[in-house]
Amino acid sequence: MPAASAADVTSDRIVKADSEPQNWLSNNRDYTSQRFSPLDAINKDTVKGLKLAFSVSLNNQAPNYTESTPLAEDGFLYLTDTWGVVYKIDATQGTVGRIVWTMDPGQEKPSIANRGVALADNLVISVANGPARLIGTDKDTGEVLWEKDITGDTPRVEMTGAPLLIKDKIIVGAAGGDAGTRAWMAAYDVATGDEVWKEYNIPAPGEPGSETWGGTNNAWETGGGGMYVTGSYDPEHDLTYWGAGNPVPMFDPSYRPGDNLYTNSVLARNPDTGKLNWYFQYTPNDAWDYDEEGTHILFRGSLNGEEQTLLTHSGRNGFLYTFGANNGQFLKAGAYMDGINWTAGIDVKTGKPVDYDPNKQIQTYAGTATRTDADPTKRACPSIAGGNNFWPSTLSPKTKLIYIPAMTGCVDVTTDTTMHSVDKGWSGGSYVVSERLESSLVAADPLTGQIKKKVQLDYPNYAGALSTAGGLVFTALTDGSIIAFDDETLEEVWRANVGVGFTAPPMTFAVGDKQYIAIASGLSGPARGKLRMTPELAEQRNAAMLFVFGL
Repeated sequence: MPAASAADVTSDRIVKADSEPQNWLSNNRDYTSQRFSPLDAINKDTVKGLKLAFSVSLNNQAPNYTESTPLAEDGFLYLTDTWGVVYKIDATQGTVGRIVWTMDPGQEKPSIANRGVALADNLVISVANGPARLIGTDKDTGEVLWEKDITGDTPRVEMTGAPLLIKDKIIVGAAGGDAGTRAWMAAYDVATGDEVWKEYNIPAPGEPGSETWGGTNNAWETGGGGMYVTGSYDPEHDLTYWGAGNPVPMFDPSYRPGDNLYTNSVLARNPDTGKLNWYFQYTPNDAWDYDEEGTHILFRGSLNGEEQTLLTHSGRNGFLYTFGANNGQFLKAGAYMDGINWTAGIDVKTGKPVDYDPNKQIQTYAGTATRTDADPTKRACPSIAGGNNFWPSTLSPKTKLIYIPAMTGCVDVTTDTTMHSVDKGWSGGSYVVSERLESSLVAADPLTGQIKKKVQLDYPNYAGALSTAGGLVFTALTDGSIIAFDDETLEEVWRANVGVGFTAPPMTFAVGDKQYIAIASGLSGPARGKLRMTPELAEQRNAAMLFVFGL
């Protein structure tokens, strides 16, 4: 007998996500992006009994991986693979997962990363490419109800981030910045897919911020600023917060003199109109691909005796930042990584690098990692991938700590001024992994910036983290390990290895009184590249799978 249709997913349900803890209705579970679950059946005492409940094979046409967070509603899971195929999986039995339907958008090769879907009304909203599209699929039948080409005037645009439902709109960010796209944010009507507003991240001449794009190359037209990680939303202030990517060409700042607004920034916009309320730029005139598209996490904290909503971000550049959510007031920044060499630190008053010079068109910062014509190759720490990146951090309101999965190690970056075209790419150079890359899990206080605990792990983390009311922090590594840590001590309390690495975050859901941990597998090309100096994984095979663990 077919299962009864679930109630429509609304913005109000996501606001009140804690009232249905068994579900995971949005990419980061709720609007705070904390990726914290109130479920506690799997806890410090019971986690030792955690074992594989079932697995589901997804599309294994190479490249065969997924970066998608599964969404869960009443025991049904919704996720994507790298080809943009949407899967609805029946997980209600708890011992087996059955594919109910798939929706294949017919994406052209080569495939592009896809980080998941949004549930909205009775629809599963997904993105696809070749051309860039937004698609509304019936949640029960898998029938496409509407499909919109959203390429517009940005022909190299890519859509990779999971959409976000806010009220009656779907908010997305445009990726593809590294290909020389002038990226944007946009809102679309849930019922029809029609565009409501669109705002470009790179200002055109005459617009506020355009003076930060100097030189004679019209670099703003191909300036980047891509968005590929789902934003957060604060209903109290009616603002949505999204991170913007690096300027292009990424390794040659001389092509684009100036601070290059609004790249490497957090943008706080009104979701109804797209109006920019405030912004903060982390690394002006970036030369290392330290984009800051990663999650911006909302939490409640007390400052000067006043309880208020704050915003914290674990930067790709190696620093942890905290702001006032309403007005973007800079409050705190501190290093969560060791060995940072691109800057000497962060100014405690402005939040800018201490060696940032507003009078310079080309920033030199500390000089240690800054390349010159005479010395075009320099070691950059952290590596160009970070630090933390699109793999999300998690914040536990129980411990009041943020848990940052960070890749450790450095890379050699070389400037190449010939790489400034569609044919040669817009990188402005290249990088080489010249040392073994590993990762750390860092527990930090976002109010003080103090590092409370840190553990070193043998392999890179491209997956992200999940925290739960059971006192656990889950993460996964490129070697195929899924690990649970005590949220107070960061002692490892459980581990399983499935033999295939991860570039997707873990999540949790429940059916009845049974809690499950779910994670999708497969290594992307960039993730495999980070294993260049890890010989024991040279023969590790790839597979796009969904693994579900239970007690």
